[in-house]
Amino acid sequence: MEGKEIRISLCMIVRNEENTIARCLDSVKGIPDEIVIVDTGSSDRTKEIVKESTDKIFDFTWIDDFAAARNFAFSKATTDYILWLDADDVFAESDREQFLKLKKNLDPLMDVVNMPYLLAFDQFGAVTFSLRRNRLVKRSKNFRWIGAVHEYLEVSGHVLNSDICVTHKGTGGDDSDRNLKIYEKRKAKGESFSPRDLYYFANELFDHKLYNQAIESYQEFLKTGQGWVEDNISACGKLADCYHNLGEKDKQLEYIFKSFEQATPRAEFCCRLGFYFLSAKQYEQGVFWYKLATQLEKPIDSWGPMIEACWTWLPHLQLCVCYDRIGKHELAYEHNEIARKYRPENTQVLYNKNYLEGVLGKAKKEEINKELADN
Repeated sequence: MEGKEIRISLCMIVRNEENTIARCLDSVKGIPDEIVIVDTGSSDRTKEIVKESTDKIFDFTWIDDFAAARNFAFSKATTDYILWLDADDVFAESDREQFLKLKKNLDPLMDVVNMPYLLAFDQFGAVTFSLRRNRLVKRSKNFRWIGAVHEYLEVSGHVLNSDICVTHKGTGGDDSDRNLKIYEKRKAKGESFSPRDLYYFANELFDHKLYNQAIESYQEFLKTGQGWVEDNISACGKLADCYHNLGEKDKQLEYIFKSFEQATPRAEFCCRLGFYFLSAKQYEQGVFWYKLATQLEKPIDSWGPMIEACWTWLPHLQLCVCYDRIGKHELAYEHNEIARKYRPENTQVLYNKNYLEGVLGKAKKEEINKELADN
């Protein structure tokens, strides 16, 4: 039996989003019953643009605390459920249609709906990087945002894992130093960092190429033993990247293997090891790890970051390279063809195809000529 359609408040915090906010609001048409916009200090046309969609616009003095701003936005909602987005997020039309169906049919016992967050794409439009976020929550549960930076929504109760996607479009107007500055101010004040703070502070240091400082923060995070397993795994990968950039190969390898202490091997780390040995011209070891990546079962509804290439075409492309280097051209061709099923227009895949067909054709001709000569 179809239940009563739920009512939804879209709650957003914005600042100087004139280049993206209209695109975001256009993409949600029909979904929210009210739109709550909290402006943290815009000096452009953001407010003027959002007035065309809502009159529920509130000012919030920025205090270097994203959770405080989001909690203020949530406090202004009046409907059954709250949806949150950033100004540079959108729903693709197919996802908007799916959301409208969800709105009509959602079991009112559900407290939380999480959705895949599509963060990066290749030149062909295929998703290359994604994770999950809690997106739609029951207002009566009074869930709270936690964390001044890289905030998260603390939830509980009945949860629905949805396949409706939110797409991050991005914008060139971001203040790339903003989050790092907030962390540095907090550190200068002598604030104690939670394990999660240590992890995200390390990420900011890494993004700013401050590798030695990032290493210190990642290691401090791991030593707490209190991190979320996906963050622990990610920290091992970032540490491996730090040491790679610093030219310390032994430490790089140490932290790739350390990820296996957190969970069974992930394709991302198998590909890391494959590349490590391929770069060292240890092709048989490279084959082992890339082949293992192709045999792993992709986690269902994983909350951790997923590099899609590592679970699909990349290990096959790299197996092609490894097998070619050790003279196993038929196996090289076989794996390149598998990669081509995923990436039919990839220039490297097409180059490999032409090259290997030439090699295999020449080898076949030589085999025929040898047979003729022997007869």
